Amino acid sequence: MRWSGQQLDSEQQGALPGLARLHDLVRTVRTPEFAGIAFHEVLAKSALNHVPAAAALPFGWTINPYRGCSHACVFCFARRTHEYLDLDAGRDFDEQIIVKVNVAEVLQKELARPSWQRHPVALGTNTDPYQRAEGRYRLMPGIIAALAASGTPLSILSKGTLLRRDLPLLQAAAERVPVDLAMSIAVFDPELQKSIEPGAPSTEARLATIAAARDAGFAPSVFVMPVLPWLTDSREHLDRAFGRIAEAGAGSVVYSALHLRPGAREWYFAWLEREHPDLVGRYRELYAGSDYAPKEYRTWLAAKVRPLLRKHGVDRAPTEPTTGAIRSRALRGAPATLAGGRPGADSDRMLAAELGAAAADALQPTLF
Repeated sequence: MRWSGQQLDSEQQGALPGLARLHDLVRTVRTPEFAGIAFHEVLAKSALNHVPAAAALPFGWTINPYRGCSHACVFCFARRTHEYLDLDAGRDFDEQIIVKVNVAEVLQKELARPSWQRHPVALGTNTDPYQRAEGRYRLMPGIIAALAASGTPLSILSKGTLLRRDLPLLQAAAERVPVDLAMSIAVFDPELQKSIEPGAPSTEARLATIAAARDAGFAPSVFVMPVLPWLTDSREHLDRAFGRIAEAGAGSVVYSALHLRPGAREWYFAWLEREHPDLVGRYRELYAGSDYAPKEYRTWLAAKVRPLLRKHGVDRAPTEPTTGAIRSRALRGAPATLAGGRPGADSDRMLAAELGAAAADALQPTLF
């Protein structure tokens, strides 16, 4: 249904201070379907985020239609960003979700500026664009269509199996611009996965999404990130992980050891104390000097991973240092189209329909 009788062009009275300072808060939505979760709908002033980098061009650009994430991954490095909104990096990050309801319309305007140079844009580098709320807010189709119509390459990193909904649209986009897809799958132990990523789709469902993307003509990658010391860094676990990834049809892998930035560090240690108290001392020693695992551990992990990647015939995917996403095919000299041909009329119509829908829904989105 559509909400009626509410203006979406003014700030809600009594808004949370951090939200009111950052954006125009339209309203807060709660529904039994998402028990315990509040969606704070805001009017975004911008869609494209420029990621500063000391290196030369290409600079990194990202889009984040949501802030906070119902996947509730204990180790999520983005947790601290919620503190900028006067929300905490723990439970609030999981349950207080910011939704930029007009993001696709704003994006279209930004991409139309003469100054836009069509740099590759990454989605999913902060919070997941295909978390559960996307099934109702449906922001991604308008974003994908706007990027493709403007000639802007895009990449998507997600744990959300809802990505399968948009595969036909992504195929249409890939006839115009390079499109790179990646799925984050860090844990191949069902019990551990449910404990540490309680709101995320299962590992099996994500592997099925990889297979669906492969069948749609893409060459998806898998982010085995983070590798958790003493929990997912055994040869047995990694061997099983890379084997399943290869079976699903992914051709490349990105991996790295757990890093614990402020916000995530406190939440992760609280989880360890509940679920694996025997590891708390070892973790405190390992991460005593840095947010990152020490060089010795990373060297040990790499020596274990390399032969397993060769064994299962998967390569290490190139990444873009400014965003952390898969390095765009546009920057690797790859063809600009999925099939090597010119965009078809059906693809043009599909993209145009999503662009029109984004403009129509910008002030009255379809919700719960």
